[in-house]
Amino acid sequence: MVDMWAFRDAVGRWAAGGPGEPASDLARQLGLRTAVLLEGLSDLAAVEVLAVRRGRDLAAEGVCVVSMGGAMNVGRYAGLLGPPGLGLRLTGLCDEREQGYYDRGLERAGAPRDGIFVCAADLEDELIRALGTERVEEIIRAEGDLRPWQTFLSQPAQQGRPRHLQLRRFLGTKKGRKIRYGSLLVEALDTGRVPAPLDALLAGL
Repeated sequence: MVDMWAFRDAVGRWAAGGPGEPASDLARQLGLRTAVLLEGLSDLAAVEVLAVRRGRDLAAEGVCVVSMGGAMNVGRYAGLLGPPGLGLRLTGLCDEREQGYYDRGLERAGAPRDGIFVCAADLEDELIRALGTERVEEIIRAEGDLRPWQTFLSQPAQQGRPRHLQLRRFLGTKKGRKIRYGSLLVEALDTGRVPAPLDALLAGL
């Protein structure tokens, strides 16, 4: 049985210079119509968890969520998956500071830019603001990360910084932590307090 991870792997190899036929064949078998372009795996985890919470089966709807390994790769992925390549509708999330990469990449691919939703700083920052810093710290304690968090807070560079900025930085200090908390923070969200960019992305799929 064909699954979405097989398609993602095929697209990753294609983006790295491999053949495009495997991805094209899998796209047809899966009935794909839309690709969601995301900068990294933490964003992918957040989008997929929210979709499940809302009772959505994105794969069954012909939607593939793709992690590009960084915003600088958006031109390559837009060209492969959008009008010049597989002809899929493109949408996605980006960090505010990376919006220029998305604008230029989609323009080169001849794809509309109105399907890209911009996070004020990044998605983690949006989620921390939506939950509140106290709730995020509760999740950190529940996950057994209290000691690393306290050690992080004792660092001179963190003294006097706003709590939400400290939390945002902490989530990116260890490999895999941002991905894990991408899921955990979305799972903890009140469904009425989903950050606007993430909410708009899901609503438009």
